[in-house]
Formats: sequence, structure tokens, C-alpha cells
Amino acid sequence: MAPIDPHSFTDSTNPLTAHISLTLFFDFTTSSIHGSALFTLQHPHSGPFSLDTRSLTIHSILHPQSQTQIPFTLSPNTDPIKGTQLSITLSNQSTFVVSFTTSPSSSALQWLLPPQTFNKAHPFVYTQCQAIHARSVFPCQDTPAVRICYSARLNIPEQLAAVMAARHMERRAPNRDEVFGLLPVWKESWCGEGRVVEEFVMEQPVPPYLFAFAVGELGNREVGPRTRVYAEAVPAVLDSAAREFAGTEDMIREGEKLFGNYEWERFDLLVLPPSFPYGGMENPRMVFLTPTVIKGDATGAQVVAHELAHSWTGNLITNKNNNHFWLNEGFTTYAERRIVEAVQGEKRAALNIGIGWRGLNEDIERFKDNLEFTKLKTNQEGIDPDDVYSQVPYEKGFQFLWRIERQVGRPAFDEFLKKYIATFKFKSIDTETFIDFLKANIPGIENQIDLVLWTEGTGIPPDAYEPESSIYKAIVSLANESVNGRTPKEDEVADWQGQEWELYLDNLPKSIEASQIKALDSRYKLSESKDYEVKVSFLQQALSSGCKDYYGEVEKTLKEVGRMKYLRPLYTALVKGSGKEEDKVFAKTLFSEARESYHPIAQGVVESILAKYL
Repeated sequence: MAPIDPHSFTDSTNPLTAHISLTLFFDFTTSSIHGSALFTLQHPHSGPFSLDTRSLTIHSILHPQSQTQIPFTLSPNTDPIKGTQLSITLSNQSTFVVSFTTSPSSSALQWLLPPQTFNKAHPFVYTQCQAIHARSVFPCQDTPAVRICYSARLNIPEQLAAVMAARHMERRAPNRDEVFGLLPVWKESWCGEGRVVEEFVMEQPVPPYLFAFAVGELGNREVGPRTRVYAEAVPAVLDSAAREFAGTEDMIREGEKLFGNYEWERFDLLVLPPSFPYGGMENPRMVFLTPTVIKGDATGAQVVAHELAHSWTGNLITNKNNNHFWLNEGFTTYAERRIVEAVQGEKRAALNIGIGWRGLNEDIERFKDNLEFTKLKTNQEGIDPDDVYSQVPYEKGFQFLWRIERQVGRPAFDEFLKKYIATFKFKSIDTETFIDFLKANIPGIENQIDLVLWTEGTGIPPDAYEPESSIYKAIVSLANESVNGRTPKEDEVADWQGQEWELYLDNLPKSIEASQIKALDSRYKLSESKDYEVKVSFLQQALSSGCKDYYGEVEKTLKEVGRMKYLRPLYTALVKGSGKEEDKVFAKTLFSEARESYHPIAQGVVESILAKYL
């Protein structure tokens, strides 16, 4: 076997999957999906053929024409990272049908009971397949080196609606002729009373981690010619989301000016329940968002700018495997800031860069005992990508591209970017491919920038660039003055929005005392901020200073949101910060009470933090 990805059983000697046709029956009573997947390979194959699975029950594998059984085996041992290998014995075949059932413990799926939703009337389920979780929804070659087209029929209760990262074809009554591959019991249920089928198709090849759906009581609002905002059918949520993201079409147009045509037809947005573990997920045609990005001042649109930028860098050109994750996220962070600069101005982009610089330095410190993960090109053999997720690929990757832009000038770099995207669109590439393309199109660049140091070196290269904008310098200077007990005056912060406060709080010295934290909050009510970036940055400082006054607010925050950007620093500050036993007990108790409200990926991250420090 010759693997092509350290996180997949996919064999380089096997043909790649060209298309999958999915038939999925959603069983909310057991938190499981009963499904069949019709595979079409790029060419016929004889011999063993490998697929990735995790927590799936495989019922049968059939020949679609003859309906005869095809032999298969599952690896006797489950790899803690990759899951279970499904090996199918093919005989000059390019098609086969796998019948399977997901587990309630699927790492990609979160099944929410009605009380866990906004409306509290109906259940809800959604996916999060990045980095390697698609294999827990359906068997697949779960590596971004493989790009597939797919169609999907979702059989759901009629009072619910479905959305997918694909084109919606129709909502209709179930049909008995479409259940080949399902077990007999689910064939009977398919046309049961109160069921409907939502049908979707994705005609552009995408990596499996971009497979996505959500099913629940959904409503929507139009916000632009290519954009509809979806959320649970709660008018207040839908209306506030529509206001926050009203400028989306402007961002799409700026993205097209910078990077070429938008290739995905629609750019719809789905605001998920608070348990969603990320700020946003760039699923094509249907970006998934946390409700914490709805801030009331349109600054949450910057998360949308990042996910939009993925439409060119990440979705259109994809890293071949997670060792080259910076190709997705470094490029997208650069592209996001160019879009923000064009739409919201240089000041806003400079604040973004400043916050990112601080985050990069914090994560370089986080990995000081494992410098491999401070590189852009990493070796993740035997490593769960969720465990080493950080700002490094985002911010060091951004810094690398910004360094190239400064060297060659923005006009030349813009032309380079457009050519790069046009050359590699709908392909998956690695760092070497990018470097070769860079050297071929900007001759002599390797003599001006140490490309090996940037991509394979540890830490932050000496020619990285801390932002120099006046607003950035003024805020960092104010934060540094707190050493002398100085709190910002009202007139100094009068026009501050969330990002300014976030930058200020993130740059406060570690020596700040609890009394200063309380004085700051007394004046500016930061612990009560509706902007979670501000609130969590403040609570982090409070915990680090040993201030006990905010434990109630920490508990409330950790129980009402599941975004890992907030869970990771708050749990870490509790169990690592003071080292006091009561803080560790508090963290363990909190997690035991909040655990079921977190997505499985977030559960795993918090468990690893507790395991490390307890």
C-alpha cells in the first residue's frame, strides 16, 4: 500500500472516486443516518480498493447492475486517528454500492434535541467534516487529494427542511424506486407517513471535507442577488443575520476583481446553533457560521470575508493533505484582508493584521516544545489535525505572502495570484508545487526571500512584519501603559469597536493585577460585551490575573457557546493559569455539565486540554 495522505487509508495505486450518489434516511429517534452510496471510480479496478470509515456500520456492498454481493473486510483494529479501513475486492469494476449506518457518536455530526435549539420545538442535525470527519458520515477516500462530484437524496421529517453545500434541486414526496442499497427495514420507512425528500447535486469536484448539510426548522432572508441567509426559523435571528451580512455582495464583487470569477454560482450563509465549533466553515455554495459572528455592527462580516475568500483559495485550489494546510489558510487570510481593505478600509484591515500577529506569537509560544507545528509545511504522520489546529498556518502563511507582495509590489503580486488561481483551479496541490510555480513566475525570488526558511523553518522568520499602522501602534501603546496602572480614558476609546478592544486586551501585559481588571470592567463593562471576541479576551485576562469575580461569567460563556476559539483559551486558562486545585475542579465540573452541548470535535479538544494539565 502506498498512502497519499498521512490521515487516510487511500491507496495511490487505487483509482480515485469521480462521483458518489448518496441516499440518506435521517432517523432522529436514534441519532443515526441509514444510507447507501453508489460509487463511480475514474476507471475500472481489480483487486483491493480502500475507503476510510469511522464509527460506521457497513451492511453490504453490491454490484449495482447484478445486485450481487461484493466481498469486503474491515480492519480488525481501529486507528485512533484514521478510523477503520474498509477494503473491497473489485473485479474490473468502476461502480459499487455501499449500504451503511452512521453512529450516534459520529465525529462529524451533532444531533441537537429541541431544547438545544433556538426555537426549542424541533430537533436539528448538522455536519462539520473538516479536517477528516467526512468518513464518519459515509465511506469515502477522505483526503483532499481526491475531488469528487456528488448527488444526494435526504429523506427527512416533513416539518423540517434541509440545506447542503450543493445545488438544491427539489423538495418532493419519497419514491420507492430510489432506495436501492438500503436495508429492507429502511426501504419500508422511506415512504412512511410524514416524510419528504430534499434532492441536491454538486457538479463541481470538491474534497470530501467540504461535504456539508444541515436539517432543522429553517427559515431564510434574501440579502443579495447571490446570497440568502438561512438560520433556524426565528425572526430575531434571521433579521439580525440579514443586517450583519447585508454587504456580502460588495465583498463578492471585490473578490472577483482581485481573484477572478466566482465559480460557485451561489454564496448562501447558514447561521447554526451556538454549538457550532468554528467561526465559519467555507462549504461551497453554503457557508456555515456561528451565531457569535452576529455582533450588530457589521464587523462579523469579516468572518464572512474569510469564508468567501476560500471560494478561490481552499475550495478552488486545495491543499493535497493537511501537511500543507497553510496553502488553504495562509492564502485565504491574505485574500480576506485584501477584501476587507477594499470594502471596509485600510484601518480595519490593519487591525485584522495586528490581531493576527498577536495570535501568531501566542501559538508559536504554545508549540515551543513541539516546533514542528510552527512550520508552514509540517509532518503530521500519527498526529490528529484537530489537536494541532492553530493560527500558524493562517498567520505565518499570511506573513509569507505579504512578504512576497512587499518584495515584488502589489500590482505584480496581484497578477501572480490571478495566474496561480487560474492555473490550479479545481486541483489539489502541495507546497513544492506552489514554490515551483512561484519561482517560475517571479524569476529570482529565491535569491530575495529565503523560501526554505519560510516554508520549512520553525518560528517566525526575521523578515516577518509587525503592522505599523497608527491605529495599531496607538492601541498597543495604550495596552503597554497599563503596567503603570493606567486605564484608557473615555475619549481615547470613544470610537472603538470590538476589534479595537480585542487588540487592546490581547496586548495587556501578563503582570496586570486583578484590581486593574476590575477597574477596567467597572468603566467599560467588557465582561458583559455582546461581542464574544471582546468578552472572551477579557475573561481570559481575568482568569490569568487570578481574579475570581468572573467565574460566573466564565461558566455562562462556556455553557452557551461551543466555538473552539473560545473554549480552548478559557479551559486552558482555568487548568493551566493559576495551577490552583479549585480552578481545575471548576473546569472539570464545567465540562461535565456542558459536554453534551458541544460538537464532538470540540469535546475532543477540551478533553485533550484537560488530559494535558490534570
